[in-house]
Amino acid sequence: MRRIISLAFFALASSCQTSSSSEGEAAASIPPSSTVYRFSQPVDHFGLNDDVWQQRYQLNATFYKPGGPIIVVTPGEDAISNYYTDRSYFNTLAQQTDGLVVAVEHRFYGDSNPMPDLSGASLKFHTIDNVLEDFATFAQAAKTDPASVFPVDVSANSKIIFGGGSYSGAIAAWMRAKYPEIVDGAWASSAVVQYRLENYQLDQSWGRHLAALGCATEMSQAAKELDDILFSGNQTAIGEVQALFGSPELTPRDFAGLVTSLISIDAMSTITKDVDYTRESVCAYFDGKRSNLDSFAWAVRDTISYLGLNHNLMTQMADTSLNWSNHALGQIDRVWYYQGCAWYGNWEVAASKDSGVSPYRSRLVDLTYFEPNCKNKFGMDMPDRADADGFHEKWFNMLKNVSNIYYTVGSFDLWRGSTVVPWEGSGLPNTTESPIYLMDGAGHSQDVARIRANDLDSVNNARAIGSALVKKWIA
Repeated sequence: MRRIISLAFFALASSCQTSSSSEGEAAASIPPSSTVYRFSQPVDHFGLNDDVWQQRYQLNATFYKPGGPIIVVTPGEDAISNYYTDRSYFNTLAQQTDGLVVAVEHRFYGDSNPMPDLSGASLKFHTIDNVLEDFATFAQAAKTDPASVFPVDVSANSKIIFGGGSYSGAIAAWMRAKYPEIVDGAWASSAVVQYRLENYQLDQSWGRHLAALGCATEMSQAAKELDDILFSGNQTAIGEVQALFGSPELTPRDFAGLVTSLISIDAMSTITKDVDYTRESVCAYFDGKRSNLDSFAWAVRDTISYLGLNHNLMTQMADTSLNWSNHALGQIDRVWYYQGCAWYGNWEVAASKDSGVSPYRSRLVDLTYFEPNCKNKFGMDMPDRADADGFHEKWFNMLKNVSNIYYTVGSFDLWRGSTVVPWEGSGLPNTTESPIYLMDGAGHSQDVARIRANDLDSVNNARAIGSALVKKWIA
């Protein structure tokens, strides 16, 4: 994974400084989409730190015509690149609407760093309110003073459409809900908008996908067999099973976390008319030719081989005792972990024994696996536990009765339990003002990804509906 102003808007001086490779280009020409620009933001929008930092963005104005919309996207927990402006579906949307696509980097990700490091003291400025205020400040400038943001002529008071997938899909929805006077519509794909301390629903979503492919029972039994060994305390057997899975020597809990991370890569893969990698890379090994545990190990080793991982890399990935004091910038996983610790929890755990459901991952992947690392990584000032209920109540309820949000969700989306149409429990209603489209057979955020010739019909239908809605919103 995957996950966004006070209306007394900060009168900040923004800049359109380009990277050195593009200096000297004529302002009237359309710059290459690889050009990186920077926009000035305060460290804290609420007066705790008035220092200024530079938020990066890229844009594609190839299809822009006066009066067309400004389509704002963010990669969320990743660095910006021209994938988002050139190859995602938002590029096609810009073609269809005479629009401009601008990808804006999220604070503390990529090279958009408000502070010099990722210590707990620095990350206290990493709040969801500051995140949203960053994007609102940028969008307001783009709307009311486009010359301060764009190197091409853009109409003032253009319509703004915010888009994203997964966490950034949630950001898109929250932007429309919180800033309707700035954001005219939002395309929220696989938006992770439901939060809970223990998110075993993610594991259960994968189980439903496995069930559709015919190997859920076998995977669940394999997870149980693995736990029987890991909980046994038999160091010889634990060492043997780690070797079977191709893992370096780790604590049982860290080994369980590693296996879960590796198998989840297949669970997040794109599903097309031709290929479902969960079938090819997981269920295919449960063919009756070996034990369930051996089949599970084969699937994990296949992923290790595909990724080209060695024991040293896997140790760096999985050993939770490492890097506690590494505060260097550029650590995506560290910032993402902080959000779980400080904002919302949503820890991707196995279902507990008293939940009444079978897990598809080790039960060692529980709160004890995640929560102690919060103080270890970020200091003793961190809360003992994230206020997941409070976060959910505020940010999910904000989305109720809001117009001009288009939600899309894949029926086999690993994160479906956290979207507006969970497998079970309450979501949001499907309304004319904010419609929901469930993409049959699809996975995570497939509609906003690049177009493939073999995309599912449901994915293409979702795109067509979304394009029509955006045209309606900007009319």
